[in-house]
Amino acid sequence: MSQSKQALRTRIKSIGSTRKITKAMEMIANAKLLKQRNKMEANREYATKLQDTVNEIAVRNPDIQNDYMKQKTSTKTLTIMFGSDLGLCGSYNQNAIKYAKENLNLEDPIFVIGTSIHHQMMEEGFNVMNEEPISTDDLDFLSLKNYVKTGIDQYLKNEVGTVNVLYTRFVNTMSFEPSIKQLLPFAMDQEVAMDETMHQETLFEPSAEVILDTLIPMMIADVTYACWMEASTAEQGSRRMAMKTATDNADELSDTLKLQYNKARQSAITQEITEIVSGSTAV
Repeated sequence: MSQSKQALRTRIKSIGSTRKITKAMEMIANAKLLKQRNKMEANREYATKLQDTVNEIAVRNPDIQNDYMKQKTSTKTLTIMFGSDLGLCGSYNQNAIKYAKENLNLEDPIFVIGTSIHHQMMEEGFNVMNEEPISTDDLDFLSLKNYVKTGIDQYLKNEVGTVNVLYTRFVNTMSFEPSIKQLLPFAMDQEVAMDETMHQETLFEPSAEVILDTLIPMMIADVTYACWMEASTAEQGSRRMAMKTATDNADELSDTLKLQYNKARQSAITQEITEIVSGSTAV
């Protein structure tokens, strides 16, 4: 019985130490989530305005023949995929990989950003273009813009017919969904709001074609950056949930073991009292 109590005490202590770690990681993830969410929402207004501007020009000039809007003959699709560098974020990476397996061809080129998910995508047999992992810690707008430029160049050369971004969409603090957004060919939003200002005559200088040639690459880079910001926010949210679940499980298991320990301790005390009473009676 004493060995059983000692084993229970050791397990309770071990679980308590683990709980301290998961609780600390939960608090860190929560702080990062709030910070990343503020950055995501601050960038969203600019990204939305830029997309609306491009849509407005395209809708007002339906006869424009723009290279970024032309359908290519190539059937290949280049995808920029976002994942995490580290684990301990629940099913964040696994859901993205499952979504990729359901929606992408293994032969199509793909840029994978995120150290952990990079190794997993290589093991799944995808045609990963970057042999070395790209850490999200080292990623910024300018470096991400270079990867986008690679996709744009391949599209203009007809090496690929479509350029997509695969990311985890941040629905709310409890829900995250893998999603694919098409970057090229650019398709105007036919449902763009036609308010009074859009019915007014607008003069473009030097021309609508030249403006779109400049704005569309800018918009594509910013949309990709916005997707990365959203994926990073979803990652921190997923990690916070995973650590909270681990902490709750530790509390539940600790309570169960403490109950077992108290029962074992009570049983030992009862046995000792019984032995004392039996001994005194025999005397």
